[in-house]
Amino acid sequence: MPSLVTPETSVTPLPDAVLMRRIGERQPEALQELYRRHAPNLLALGKRILGALEDAEEVLQEVFLRVWQEHLRYDPERSSVSTWMVLIMRSRAIDRLRNRRVVERAHGAAYQEAGDPYTSPEGAENVLDRQRELRIRAELQSLPTEQRQALEMAFFDGLTQSEISARTGIPLGTVKTRTLLAMKKMRTNLRQEIRELL
Repeated sequence: MPSLVTPETSVTPLPDAVLMRRIGERQPEALQELYRRHAPNLLALGKRILGALEDAEEVLQEVFLRVWQEHLRYDPERSSVSTWMVLIMRSRAIDRLRNRRVVERAHGAAYQEAGDPYTSPEGAENVLDRQRELRIRAELQSLPTEQRQALEMAFFDGLTQSEISARTGIPLGTVKTRTLLAMKKMRTNLRQEIRELL
């Protein structure tokens, strides 16, 4: 296995850009070195955004998986390697935070729709809530199976698109497309209901 340190650079560590080239050559030790250098700062950023170390650690793993799999997306003309990874970490952490909030809102809406156990089920509000719930469920069922599953895993299981991809073995791009198409259809057909729920 080639060494990351050559005789000429035995004292000076290799620049990040060189490590990225070696990642492109599929040298895992280059990724390990990037991890050693940048993981502490990235983890601190993730923890600041998410507030939970466990979530930040999971996002950190996603970041380095993306660096390994999508190294060709790095453009040295636009940013340094560290800045590129910070942007990925921030984006992934914010995605996870939004997803968490969507799940919390969905749970809150479900709790509210359950209503007061002492309220008559014939009450006007309960009837309207039930009608809205039935309409949403009908629209969800009308989606193509693959779109419905992506949406259910995101909203009801609280999974990020990366987690859905990992769980199902479906490419991340496909998961994103399916989720986006499903959301557009739901948004169009349920504009009023979504406004009330959110």
